[in-house]
Amino acid sequence: MGTIERRGFIAGVGSLALAAGLLPASAQAAWPNRPVRFVVPLAPGGAMDFAARQCSTVLSRVLGQQVFIENRTGAGGTIGMDMAMKAAPDGYTFLFTNDNAAIAPHILNLAYDYTKELPPVSLITRQPIAFAVHPSLGVKSIAELVAYVKKNPKLGFASSGVGSNQHVIGAWFAREAGIDLEHVPYRGAGQAVTDLLAGHVKLGILGPSAVTPHANAGTLTLIAQTGEQRAKALANVPTLLEAGYKGMVLESWFGVFAPQGTPAAIIKALNAAIETALADASLRENFTKNSLEAMGGAPEALGTLAQADSEKYARLVKELKITAGAG
Repeated sequence: MGTIERRGFIAGVGSLALAAGLLPASAQAAWPNRPVRFVVPLAPGGAMDFAARQCSTVLSRVLGQQVFIENRTGAGGTIGMDMAMKAAPDGYTFLFTNDNAAIAPHILNLAYDYTKELPPVSLITRQPIAFAVHPSLGVKSIAELVAYVKKNPKLGFASSGVGSNQHVIGAWFAREAGIDLEHVPYRGAGQAVTDLLAGHVKLGILGPSAVTPHANAGTLTLIAQTGEQRAKALANVPTLLEAGYKGMVLESWFGVFAPQGTPAAIIKALNAAIETALADASLRENFTKNSLEAMGGAPEALGTLAQADSEKYARLVKELKITAGAG
């Protein structure tokens, strides 16, 4: 988008907001007129941080103001989410998070639900969870994995943390398959993949961004994914549904949320800017290379997805007896 087009876009958004009377007087001059912060509740180096930085680079051009990332980590992501939730609703702080916003309230027994407290702005991307095995395990399908574990119970599976969606799907799958898996939580996907590649743990239930490069190199084997349909980046990997596990769908998503009270016109303007950013060819290419699928859509679409997942996780966490102290 050129400078003239960008200025025209911003001016157009501002005019619509003024006409609708949606912006307070202090914001009516032009939003944004200073840098915009995206709070990312996990450490640099992961898929969420990657997606946030890809978006912020393009959004900075679209909005004509710098969009910068602030990583606020700790307490399973709740420190960063709480910080964003309590930020001034002036259109200059937003939360860039994953579906942990739907999981954490139930794992940690919080008194609030982020998916209800934080107004949605836009769904950025979504991806399934991948089942990856070390070649030494000698299995090449979910059916072979189940047969192996029935003969060799208590197989450990690596995830990127207690209470993560990977932890949940692992426990859920073990129940549905009637097998005994032991959760081996790590502090992030990087550490989990390191041990998986070394064969210290033979099964990883992880984000595809972390394991796909190794599968392509032949050092890991992907045997299943957890989406409703096969992801474009995992076209040769069957879903759990295809493997006969009815209803077993659980996907990761990344989205942008705003502090409560953020003017509706600013949310609408940022949503429009994100739509433009997600159409950028280089961003989409970089997403695809990292097993991410650009999404977008109206704020309501993210809100519906987030709250539906919150209800799903509330049920699964209770049924599977998953707690913050669980292994």
